[in-house]
Amino acid sequence: MTIELDAADKVRITRVECRAVHAGLRNWVFVKVLTNEDGLFGWGEATLNWKTRSVMAAVDDLAPLLIGRDPRDIQQAVQTMTRHSYYRMGIIGTTAVSGIEHALWDIFGKSLGVPVWRLLGGAVRSCVRVYAHLGLGDMGSVYDSYDPVRVADLASAVVAQGYDALKVVLVPFSGYVTRAAQRRLLDSLMSAVRGAVGADVDIMVDFHGRPESVSAAMDYIRVVAPFDVLFCEEPVQPGDAVALAAIAQQAPCAIAAGERLIGLGEFLPVLQARAVHIAQPDLNHTGGLLEGKRIAAAAEAHMVGVAPHNPNGPIASAAALHFAVSTPNFVIQEEMSGAVPWYDDVVSGPTVRKGSSWDVPTTPGLGIEVDEKEVARHPYEAETMHQTGAVLDDGTIAHW
Repeated sequence: MTIELDAADKVRITRVECRAVHAGLRNWVFVKVLTNEDGLFGWGEATLNWKTRSVMAAVDDLAPLLIGRDPRDIQQAVQTMTRHSYYRMGIIGTTAVSGIEHALWDIFGKSLGVPVWRLLGGAVRSCVRVYAHLGLGDMGSVYDSYDPVRVADLASAVVAQGYDALKVVLVPFSGYVTRAAQRRLLDSLMSAVRGAVGADVDIMVDFHGRPESVSAAMDYIRVVAPFDVLFCEEPVQPGDAVALAAIAQQAPCAIAAGERLIGLGEFLPVLQARAVHIAQPDLNHTGGLLEGKRIAAAAEAHMVGVAPHNPNGPIASAAALHFAVSTPNFVIQEEMSGAVPWYDDVVSGPTVRKGSSWDVPTTPGLGIEVDEKEVARHPYEAETMHQTGAVLDDGTIAHW
């Protein structure tokens, strides 16, 4: 059956564009979807570090599938991009889909004059708890802090900004076993962080998938768990639900993972294996808000909370905010608003922080405005290749 729309209701996509904004470790990829209605357009984000040009090309490849379609038929647009692409989507294609999908939600909300969270089921909370990293997201502080004095100073600075939760990346680059010196270093770093922030600030430890074995991961978990951590994140590389489940069953603290998984299909084996206590879909990479809601619902059915991964830019944070407002099993949201000093200059938006929480937005759509002149001041540059430092003492390439 064909549904005929009134002429006045025939909003159509006319163009899909990309903007790259160089932000150090990442180039933020902003996606703009324009329509035939004057002033009605949407913004999304498709940031993927070290894959910027590939993602932008994927957006360009997908655009012809959308021209002439109603942007408010979001599920149909996603089906078109994924099914009519023929080949299965990997992380690059799915990131492109996610950025476009965000922009369609922005258009939909603007067209009705309501915030996106209203369209995702309405509010289930009055504020959204967030956490920061050492250095508030500054790359060198996040990934290169292995001195206890420096770590303590950085952790204190985060709490001084009003946060009551922070994440640290302190696990050494590792092989299949850990060494006593590595465990002692991690213990001294965790002691410095806990001593600096006090007993009531939540600490999360991102393992970054560095341990090569369950045994190595458990060695480090036993070191950090006595410091009363909120969760240990990605203790091993993604893709082995059995190994992750073995860790979850042994660990004396909550285990989180999922930032590198694509879509509900990759989350289901992890959830069914009871391999995590906290699922971490990245709404920028996993297919967008609709797919994120599907993952969250499946997680809830398995008694698993959701803490979305988000080291990305300000539009991704806005999308994550609307997701969190409307998702019952949401736990806490990652954000990196200190990644660059001009973070708030390129996008003004709804991520208004009070203490360690974002307010619930009331403006239509995602509630953002992009300063395209400011965007143009930060054109694409090759990202900092920080990952090349992930090398063991004998030259073995490690997981970054």
